[in-house]
Amino acid sequence: MPIGSKNFSTKQRFVEALMNESLVDLQSIPKSDLHNHAGRGGTIRYISEWAHVNIEPPAEPFRSLNDMQQWFVESVKRHCPGIQGYLKRIEASFAQAADDHIERLALSFGVDEVDTLGGMEPFMRIMNEYHRRFAPATQFLPELALDRACNVDEVYNRLDEILAYRWFRSIDICCDEFAQPITSFKSIYQAANTAGLALKAHVGEFGTADDVMEAVEELGLHEVHHGIAAVRSPQIMSWLSAHHIQLNVCPTSNIMLGVAENYGSHPIRKLYDCGVPVTINTDDLLIFNQSVSQEYMNLYQAGLMTTEELNEIRMRGLGVSKWKESVNDEYG
Repeated sequence: MPIGSKNFSTKQRFVEALMNESLVDLQSIPKSDLHNHAGRGGTIRYISEWAHVNIEPPAEPFRSLNDMQQWFVESVKRHCPGIQGYLKRIEASFAQAADDHIERLALSFGVDEVDTLGGMEPFMRIMNEYHRRFAPATQFLPELALDRACNVDEVYNRLDEILAYRWFRSIDICCDEFAQPITSFKSIYQAANTAGLALKAHVGEFGTADDVMEAVEELGLHEVHHGIAAVRSPQIMSWLSAHHIQLNVCPTSNIMLGVAENYGSHPIRKLYDCGVPVTINTDDLLIFNQSVSQEYMNLYQAGLMTTEELNEIRMRGLGVSKWKESVNDEYG
């Protein structure tokens, strides 16, 4: 078999799936989901069938993160309460990864989730078992997610205990971007960096381009979750491009939270054109109701990006740059 023929075949399958608007074919092609909150990473259908209820997706954009959380509690969590319900939602996240052929999955978990299951050892054991049972072919990349409003000193005091297991692969800050200065987390991120974690943070979803640059510089971030506010500054986009800072973008989440108008005008176009590394992800699939495959299809059908551009983004999410070729790589 000629070198690169597998790459060409997978690429062609991806291109043809988009051009034929075949979601089924698109689902069979390797992809990544690098921005996914674990308890919200499954599908509405999966939880509906388990709970024997009809959960309707949100009908219109949310007014705020609080509005989104209220919908989630009232429409989803009440049908899957307690630890059993939480574990069913974790199961749904892994099952969805397998169904959508997600080969690299970064699921984020909060410290409260670790505590709910009795600490790191039982937590790791349970999550690893769900991974083994429902998505064994998926590379599982656990992410420690800190609430932007958390007590930083308390988290820092527990960090050695949590990171000693070397289970988490990355660290993130999420929730309200304006809860406290990003610099409050410097000591935590220095410790996480020493422990070898990939450094990420939610920033530039609702804030400014300057917020994105400040977070990257102050915390030494390798990746930014969202970061779409960077489009307001050509200088900062160029800086992100030059420093190879990857933005893990979630198109439907941005639309449903009112920071992007529609797929046809989504900021990912300008970011890509400026050379900023981007990936396409789900964020909270159990709320926004769009899989990774659907996100690719949405951007293509809106005419925002070409099949070639979307395939390049797909490859980046899988850790394959357009400049690399390998006889063992089946992604391109």
